[in-house]
Amino acid sequence: MRWILYPLILICGLVAIGVAVVAIVLVLTYPNLPSLEALTDYRPKIPLRVYTADGHLIGEFGEERRNIVHIQDVPPVMKQAILAAEDERFYQHAGIDTLGMARAALMNLVSGGKKQGASTITQQVARNFFLSSEKTYTRKLYEVLLSFKIEHNLTKDQILELYINQIYLGQRAYGFAAAAQIYYGKPLKDLSAAEAAMLAGLPKAPSAFNPVVNPKRAKVRQQYVLRRMREMGALDDKQYEAALKQTLVVKRDTNEYPVHAEYVAEMARQIAAERYPDEVYSRGLRVYTTITKADQEAAYASLRRGVFDYDRRHGYRGAEAYVDMKEVTSDQDETLDELLADIVGSEDLSPAIVLEAQPKQVKAYRKGGDLITLSGDALRFAARMLDDKAPPNKRIRRGAVIRVQKDDKGNWQVVQMPEVEAAFVSIDPQTGDIRALVGGFDFNRNKFNHVTQAWRQPGSSFKPFIYSASLEKGFTATTVVQDEPIVFPASVTGSQAWEPKNYDGKYEGPMRLRTALAKSKNMVSIRVLQAIGTHYAQDYATRFGFEADKHPAYLTMALGAGSVTPWQMVSAYAVFANGGYRIQPYAVREIRDENGLVLAQAQPTPAGNEELRAIDPRNAFLMDSLLRDVTIYGTAARAAATLKRRDLAGKTGTTNEHVDAWFCGYQQTLAGCAWIGFDQPKDLGKGETGGAAALPIWINYMQKALKDVPEAFPPVPDGLVAREVAAAGKGPAKEYFYKENVPAEVPGEQPGDAATKAED
Repeated sequence: MRWILYPLILICGLVAIGVAVVAIVLVLTYPNLPSLEALTDYRPKIPLRVYTADGHLIGEFGEERRNIVHIQDVPPVMKQAILAAEDERFYQHAGIDTLGMARAALMNLVSGGKKQGASTITQQVARNFFLSSEKTYTRKLYEVLLSFKIEHNLTKDQILELYINQIYLGQRAYGFAAAAQIYYGKPLKDLSAAEAAMLAGLPKAPSAFNPVVNPKRAKVRQQYVLRRMREMGALDDKQYEAALKQTLVVKRDTNEYPVHAEYVAEMARQIAAERYPDEVYSRGLRVYTTITKADQEAAYASLRRGVFDYDRRHGYRGAEAYVDMKEVTSDQDETLDELLADIVGSEDLSPAIVLEAQPKQVKAYRKGGDLITLSGDALRFAARMLDDKAPPNKRIRRGAVIRVQKDDKGNWQVVQMPEVEAAFVSIDPQTGDIRALVGGFDFNRNKFNHVTQAWRQPGSSFKPFIYSASLEKGFTATTVVQDEPIVFPASVTGSQAWEPKNYDGKYEGPMRLRTALAKSKNMVSIRVLQAIGTHYAQDYATRFGFEADKHPAYLTMALGAGSVTPWQMVSAYAVFANGGYRIQPYAVREIRDENGLVLAQAQPTPAGNEELRAIDPRNAFLMDSLLRDVTIYGTAARAAATLKRRDLAGKTGTTNEHVDAWFCGYQQTLAGCAWIGFDQPKDLGKGETGGAAALPIWINYMQKALKDVPEAFPPVPDGLVAREVAAAGKGPAKEYFYKENVPAEVPGEQPGDAATKAED
């Protein structure tokens, strides 16, 4: 019996010693464990979020992108997927899975290292909140003790809720609610079993199993999680098979939000950062802008369409780049995704690698494993670059990187990344609310905000401010000015001789101001500026918000040779729209904390406050009348014809050598400005005037923005006198004059006819 008794005594002694050691460790270590306040008073870093005025998210800024979700709002399928992937016995154990730990210890003993773990969800919470991820026995001991402490102080649902909100899941997503939005663009409650399983597989290795960059490995991991869900009874055979067959649509586009307003979001971020520099990215601030979803979507679509139309007019430039295909062994080789990884996407312009190119057919690979075949109309735009005689560095061949886009019927077609830039901004002329703002073709390609930062020559779109100044100097809409060539010798200019010309090189003799502005006659504008004085005009322009030093007091100011931004231009045109008040455009309405408490709020002063009076209301009324003729029979006649309304006013602008193209205009309730040009100024091309390149952007936006908005015309202000006049071309038969400037008779104009086609 002794041979049995002694070993038992030895074993019991060792166990007792072990228990004693553990007890001592617990006594010495447990009191020194971190406080659980970080868990019981959970305050994670919540990013700055930016919204439209009607509540649509347009941007998030912060190291951790997180949407807090309470456990009762987590759908069962998501919970089951998490438990299947990470901790099947979560609701049964006390924080430590002893069976799993024994298995891991055995594997570590066999491998001679510390490679295997058996972390429960509770242990992962302990690690994520309090510990590092280093694989040492000391850290593991603290993790175990912390897990016991957490289990003793929190309920299982509280622990699971912390895990669901805190765990890192790749793509800067912290928590499953944020991951659902980032990977699938939907809330957690709308996930299918297949989608939930994909997300549940991420904690083990967020990069390796990322479905965006490693779709095949992510699929293998997802299948494992689904299999575990079936084994647990969370899915029956039918549900399991359906989940396996479901094609997952992972978000691959560069825009992560339902509304394209990246430039507005960045403006809001800067404003919030200036006001709350120390906590702007972690406090959960909510910034509400003035833009609306409908207006912003209309502006974005109109600008993109305008740029694409311009780009198509100037032909296909050839392959964007070439990649080395030596390592590519098949049409589904993962190497293809790696080759595309560094090529920046642009919304609907997908980069693709050409696998096979023939004169009438191209096979290409899109990122994510999508094989497409292009033929017929899909290749029409790029046809000349499929010819063997095409330049070798531009020809479409195997290894060429091209761009493809779906047409209105859902068919892929070859396109290209435009090189030209554009900008559009619209405001409420009564309040200054920014209704829509698109600072460039693609924020991910170029973060430079052309609305607020691009100083460009306005060309003829600046003429209305010269004409407005002339009205204060006794000119009227019927004043006749000569549209004839004029030469300024070097003795006058102080440098070299200047011989300006009309855009079309044609001259029509005596012409009323109304007709001259509608037809954008340069010679008339120069003579008007000569008459009123350059220094007076320079000072007068500051009433609209222009900076005097950006508009030197030279006659070239009559042709818009100064520097402006689209932001300045739209606010300046708003003065004509609102009856003469200079309102201040603003993009941020209010800032709230994470609980909805208003921290800061804009205090705009609307039009109607005489402190904002910039010009005489009579001047604004007359300029509105002149600018409406521009859109009815002048250089922007396409506007009234397309929109079928006569309450539109505005002016085209084209600078020398077609470097910049503008259209700025308004309806009484909405002002907008469109610009198109290259960042490195160069010729846009023959015929690319403000009316051809910029006006369509404005029209397409207004078609949507003014839908169901009735026509509106300003009331006649006091101090104006109406007189019947001889009609000039298509001008009105009645004109208004300042009561102190009513002419004894109204001269006619000859021989010009306002119906003559005008461009600029």
